[in-house]
Amino acid sequence: MHGALFAHLDVFGIAFVCVAALVAGCVDAMVGGGGLIQLPALLFLMPRTPVIALGTNKVASIVGTSTAAGRYLRRTRVDWREAGPMALVALLGSLTGAHAASLMPATVLDAIVLVAMVAIGIYLWRNKTLGLVEDLRFGDATLVRIGVMAAGGLVIGFWDGMAGPGTGSLLIFFLVGAVGFEFVRASAIAKVVNCATNLGALIVFAPNGSVAWGLAIAMAACNLSGALIGTALATTRGSAFIRKVFFGVVSLLIVSVAGKLALG
Repeated sequence: MHGALFAHLDVFGIAFVCVAALVAGCVDAMVGGGGLIQLPALLFLMPRTPVIALGTNKVASIVGTSTAAGRYLRRTRVDWREAGPMALVALLGSLTGAHAASLMPATVLDAIVLVAMVAIGIYLWRNKTLGLVEDLRFGDATLVRIGVMAAGGLVIGFWDGMAGPGTGSLLIFFLVGAVGFEFVRASAIAKVVNCATNLGALIVFAPNGSVAWGLAIAMAACNLSGALIGTALATTRGSAFIRKVFFGVVSLLIVSVAGKLALG
């Protein structure tokens, strides 16, 4: 267990990141943002090999996200005419972002996401009923809605490919705030799209040997378990519950990213 397959971590290190993966899977299945729990745990123990941390994180994430997507799709109606193109374009954006990951300083990414999360938090707080009921924009102009969703998928997919934090939360907020879905359906579509963005990034990371496969598989099992718990809570408790959890996660993301910037 001390070999390259487990990134040379000891038993306690492996247990630490597996617990983080379990919690991340649960949170991510409900409201996104699980990467802000799982990835920092990996980077904390692997500061000298951040690329391996990123690749390992993507393997665990795609397993949990796929599980959550499958559970949502069995319980929530998703229009594939809208979700399919958004996921495909997001995958292309993620591929591009992963290739461009080294071009933008990490501090710039953190500053951007901090501003975005503060804006999201204020908007959500001021709009008390946002996401509780479905209020689709653009009337019956399905092609317009598909275009808007695809554009959002491209931008957020690029962000995810660059290992940008809070991708799941950004997807859900975009689908709720810009398109008008209620939280449960937005979470379902976000999981489908997030699967595509994780796959796009993994296509770039995996062939370069940037995955500690033993650790990734162990974390994937924990992330999957967390995803099952999170989707069960989300689909049984409804949009009002997800809204509260989403607001809490956004608040924690703001504190986390602001602290990272302040401490350098």
